[in-house]
Amino acid sequence: MNYHIATLQDIPTIQALAHKIWARTYAEILSPAQMTYMLDMMYGTPALAAQITDDHYTFLVFREEDQPAGYAAFSPHAEQGVYKLHKIYLDTDLQGKGLGKTMMNTVKDLVAEKGAHTLELDVNRHNKALYFYKKQGFAVVGEKDTHIGNDYYMNDYVMRIPL
Repeated sequence: MNYHIATLQDIPTIQALAHKIWARTYAEILSPAQMTYMLDMMYGTPALAAQITDDHYTFLVFREEDQPAGYAAFSPHAEQGVYKLHKIYLDTDLQGKGLGKTMMNTVKDLVAEKGAHTLELDVNRHNKALYFYKKQGFAVVGEKDTHIGNDYYMNDYVMRIPL
């Protein structure tokens, strides 16, 4: 598995992965209307372009056997020495093969190189990825309900791992 820093040319690839992965990951958690709203909000071309071109935001695209496999994005947290993992998604067809762990280890290594001592993420309280994160050493440190507009909320656990 290899990766590169995302560019604007990667937007269609990221969007295709997001739509495929989200359909399988969130079908039993989010209503179709909320899923569409969130995909547009987070993965619409303007949103992705802003993330990819933000100097404080690192967006990675992962490939396995020269095929798009997943993506991750992180940035410094307001708290010194903490980085926020905004997203990490692996194609559902490739899960269970150790590739998610490889992606997570890549992110951990990159943020540690930038001086991080802690990595934080938010995960939907009903997302099966919660078990993956716990297996990787993350611990739940809190809960939050974030209003994202249109009467929708993200109901998440906040998780952290020391690096």
